[in-house]
Amino acid sequence: MSNIENYLAPSSIEDAAAALAAGPATIVAGGTDLMLQTGSGQKTYAPTLINIQKITEMRGISKDGDTIRIGALTTITDLLTDAIIAEHLPVLATMADKFASDQIRNASSIGGNICNASPAGDSIVPMLMYKAEVVLVASTGTRKVPLNEFFTGPGKSVIQENELLIGVDIAVPPAGFKGGFGKFGPRPALEIAMASVSVGGVVKDGVISDVRVAFGAVAPTPIRSAETEVALEGKKLDEETISAAGEVASSSVNPITDVRASDWYRRHLIRVMTEEILNDVS
Repeated sequence: MSNIENYLAPSSIEDAAAALAAGPATIVAGGTDLMLQTGSGQKTYAPTLINIQKITEMRGISKDGDTIRIGALTTITDLLTDAIIAEHLPVLATMADKFASDQIRNASSIGGNICNASPAGDSIVPMLMYKAEVVLVASTGTRKVPLNEFFTGPGKSVIQENELLIGVDIAVPPAGFKGGFGKFGPRPALEIAMASVSVGGVVKDGVISDVRVAFGAVAPTPIRSAETEVALEGKKLDEETISAAGEVASSSVNPITDVRASDWYRRHLIRVMTEEILNDVS
């Protein structure tokens, strides 16, 4: 941290955007990823450190018409206890229950988890399934980016140096929408996922439509699986359909082999978890 020359703690989005416009800066919220990355030398601090924790308008969950806004400073713990999430976006609560530990959930922010842009980011996978959009603010204006267009590679995204991610917008799912989330690691907590899956859709009379399928830790970025969605759209969720969808899901990903799992095992996990979720929602 010896290269930090300025420390700022703005209390408004406007002040934070103005600070980012002035030059390179590092943004810190919960710090659960940043502290580890800078400590290991993976990242270095910019000359200006901006602590955004005082921007209260960036925390919380609200519903305006058919749109739910999740503020970037909303914690993973908040997702576990919020009534709007429980009613309209329950898969996010399922994810939160599988996220790290109580201590990390209490500090980790939704905005930080997204901006870290990890291929295995837990919260990203169900938000992709829910067709989330990120809201980016700069001193020059605001723009929205669909989450499935936000990531460009491991640890990389389309966010510009002068932009602040202030929240995530998600349209209220249609009536009859059901979904699920699954992740797998060698231990039940404090583990980066070897693979993760989120599947959702409107289920009526055993037939699924408006299908959304997202995967994590099996590509350079978290992804939607168009092939799996096509294999399920308008189909009756019987044993044959679910098995076929699992096959398509497994073949649609391109995972790597690393110290945590082989590419074959990750494909196997994608198939198994996809089938488990479909059996649960059928």
